[in-house]
Amino acid sequence: MKRILKFVLVAFLALGLVACSNQETPDEPQGDETACKIKVGLVTDVGGIDDKSFNQSSWEGLQRFADEVGDTEHKCISYLQSNTDADYVPNLSQYGDEEYDLIVAVGFKFDAAIADVAPNYPNSKFLVIDTSSDLDNVRSALFAAEQGSFLVGVAAGLKAKENGSNAVGFVGGEESDLIKAFQAGYEQGVLAVNPDATIYVDYTNSFVDETVGQNMAAKQYDQGVTVIYQAAGNSGNGVIKEAKERGDVWAIGVDKDQYEDGMKDDGTSVVLTSMVKRVDNATYSTAMNLYNGEFSAEVKTYALADEGVSAELTSGRNLTDEQIATIEEYAQKVLDGEIEVSATATIANGSHN
Repeated sequence: MKRILKFVLVAFLALGLVACSNQETPDEPQGDETACKIKVGLVTDVGGIDDKSFNQSSWEGLQRFADEVGDTEHKCISYLQSNTDADYVPNLSQYGDEEYDLIVAVGFKFDAAIADVAPNYPNSKFLVIDTSSDLDNVRSALFAAEQGSFLVGVAAGLKAKENGSNAVGFVGGEESDLIKAFQAGYEQGVLAVNPDATIYVDYTNSFVDETVGQNMAAKQYDQGVTVIYQAAGNSGNGVIKEAKERGDVWAIGVDKDQYEDGMKDDGTSVVLTSMVKRVDNATYSTAMNLYNGEFSAEVKTYALADEGVSAELTSGRNLTDEQIATIEEYAQKVLDGEIEVSATATIANGSHN
């Protein structure tokens, strides 16, 4: 009996070994971190990844990069959202600790955080949007926001002249030199085509509070304003919301084409045009540069000349072909140096010219 049991046991083990040898070896994971040529992490400011503005646009640039290099499941890119300014350093440091190859910081408020964190991770590269750094592992992306804002100012001035109000508005987020540049270009564009226009200016002191943005817009519309340009992140979405509720006034989008965000139930949009700021191109090109071994630490300014900023001028929307032609003429004057757009605003918060 013992000999029979021993034979059965040996046979069983032999069958098990054969079965194991016939199992397919699992494929190596495709597209996960072990297969990434580079890993890219993006840290938002407090506006969040779906702000319909520059955080979202920055992320879309990285998604485009991932698609082009074959990471179609986007396993080699990720983002961390910052709920408060205090999250900037920990979020950047987390990606540094995880040895990400490129770390993107979206917004001028990362100025101090980049200065604190980047030197601690010399093997990682950084991209910071809307502020500059001279560190040797940091690329800075700046934008001539005043130039794009000048063009949407021309659009606002033309529309206010057309409807006879001659009253336009600007709603900014937190007061800073950066947002003042948006205001400055807008002022100059409005007055270039409508010197009799009155321009109202208010700041929400927030990039996240949609309600305060809507309240600021309501105040300006009640004062007779018919077009408002907003440069206030999520707060600015409140401007578009107020315009939609009124239905007979205009809002101007910022950073990306916000025409769809202004869509009403009848299929028309309250977004007259948008100042498009191509932060997506900045994140895309920087990631691609690093991927190809061509990263350089530099301060790069994206302007009208290289399509870094522009106005959304799709025919058949809310601008007439004649108005579009006029805006394009002014754009050419800026490109030719005939018009130099200043980044210095002249109208104080809470007042008008």
